[in-house]
Amino acid sequence: MELTNCSNCGAVFAKNVIDVCPSCHREEEKAFQVVYTFLRKQKNRAAVLAEVVEATGIEEKLIIKFLKQNRLRTSQFPQLAYPCESCGEPILEKKLCQKCSAQILTKWDVAKEQVQQPEVDTKKRPNYYRLNDNEKD
Repeated sequence: MELTNCSNCGAVFAKNVIDVCPSCHREEEKAFQVVYTFLRKQKNRAAVLAEVVEATGIEEKLIIKFLKQNRLRTSQFPQLAYPCESCGEPILEKKLCQKCSAQILTKWDVAKEQVQQPEVDTKKRPNYYRLNDNEKD
């Protein structure tokens, strides 16, 4: 186990599987129960992220964390989209939208080709040496 600071309160704790201290983890679990209880109601299943934040009082960042951890499944709550980490476009899974993923893959392919094909320097010429014929023995 490694000692680290809690990302919420700054307290030092032994990091295990969770990324916050036990005290903050308990608070997150309470917040999760509030959000999940709200979303379980039939009339709230089609709620969007802003509506959940407004109704529950739980921070958007924390609800997004629950979604990314797959604790709240978008298959159960289809309107619960969160922003792409690159462009902010609403997405239902992963960290990036398809457009941003495709852009990264394209850039990766271009960079990979550049590494595989070394540049040919046209100015570089082979070195030739000549023996001096006028040299006396």
